[in-house]
Amino acid sequence: MPQVIFRKQGQAHHGEVAPETNLVVRAGIRHFPYPHLRYGCGMGKCARCACKVLAGAEHLPAPNWKELKLLGDRLAGGYRLMCQLWINHDIELAQDDDPAAGAPSTPLAPPAAN
Repeated sequence: MPQVIFRKQGQAHHGEVAPETNLVVRAGIRHFPYPHLRYGCGMGKCARCACKVLAGAEHLPAPNWKELKLLGDRLAGGYRLMCQLWINHDIELAQDDDPAAGAPSTPLAPPAAN
């Protein structure tokens, strides 16, 4: 069973997940310890679930088009969208305390019409 270490706000949350687990789904149904994961739409549209992969990136698939579009240059810094990944190996993640530091907290709104 894959081991997950999730770091946020100076704390480390440890957990074990079944293979093919999506952490955003687990957070949504309040399974420990993933309620601490910041997430939004769950569909790769908002990037709120962006996390920096500290260990285990070599076992993840290549970024998909949603990650390429939303994360851009941050992919090179180790960021991935947790809603787009299914965990099959041990992984260590960190999520910034400030949504603006790790990912946009909301999609950009179109300018208001006058």
